[in-house]
Amino acid sequence: MDGVIVVDKEDGWTSHDVVGKMRRIANTKKIGHLGTLDPIATGVLPLVIGRATRLAQFYTRSDKIYEALIRFGFATDTYDRGGTPTSPETEPRVGAEDLEALLDSFRGEMLQAPPPVSAKKVDGVRAYALVRRHIPVDLPPAPVHIHELTLLEVRGAEARLRAHCSGGTYMRSIAHDLGKALGCGAHLRDLRRMASAEFTLEQAHTIPQLQQLAAEGRLEEVLIPAARMLPDFPTVYVEPESAGQIRQGRNFPVSPFRLQHGARYVKAVSNEGDLIAIGEAVLPNLYHPLVVL
Repeated sequence: MDGVIVVDKEDGWTSHDVVGKMRRIANTKKIGHLGTLDPIATGVLPLVIGRATRLAQFYTRSDKIYEALIRFGFATDTYDRGGTPTSPETEPRVGAEDLEALLDSFRGEMLQAPPPVSAKKVDGVRAYALVRRHIPVDLPPAPVHIHELTLLEVRGAEARLRAHCSGGTYMRSIAHDLGKALGCGAHLRDLRRMASAEFTLEQAHTIPQLQQLAAEGRLEEVLIPAARMLPDFPTVYVEPESAGQIRQGRNFPVSPFRLQHGARYVKAVSNEGDLIAIGEAVLPNLYHPLVVL
């Protein structure tokens, strides 16, 4: 199996936990994920399987869509409900108008400070590992892009938001920063990822569902083939002779009449529909096989 299976991750599991479970279900070690989800988060976790793991490099900054529930009234050291409160608990009544007025400053391009408890590396060590050893962590802000930030509901001390953002955006930081701006503290109570890159919740299956499919010998029914990954990359179909040369690392030409001018990457696909390689432009209409499956 070479492709993607989209998992609907449960609350409390790490992304690594899900990968481990899927390795047992699919009976292969060649599985990775396309973007970490925190333990409290649920929803879309795409897992790449087999030779498709070689395509993970193209998803490092892919967009995500989230629905987040923010609890105002106190902050935590992890910026979510799994952390230790860092201020007394209060029950503020958050006004929708006040909150909406703040959201505009979080839209568009911005520099965002990651939470201290995160997977960011400091001198090669994960920040969360340093925090557990009581070593101070000061992570520099990183550029992110918030394409959409919509207030869905306000109820008492809680607000629900929908966000469409670039890879590397921390919803925990948005919750924390909104609490600071309102002067009452806040943290992320719940988070559900609705989409990651081209993969959506409608394509996702729970681990028990995948276990059942595997037991019935039907796991491949939910596999998204490698050739359907990276839909923004134009597809070029190659004959068997050209496919063999591409697999040997040789450059391959693409007809200017069959490809939009200026495409940096293309997917070389066999006549049978199998992904052979990702080609990168080296000259107009000439591509080098950057990744071969």
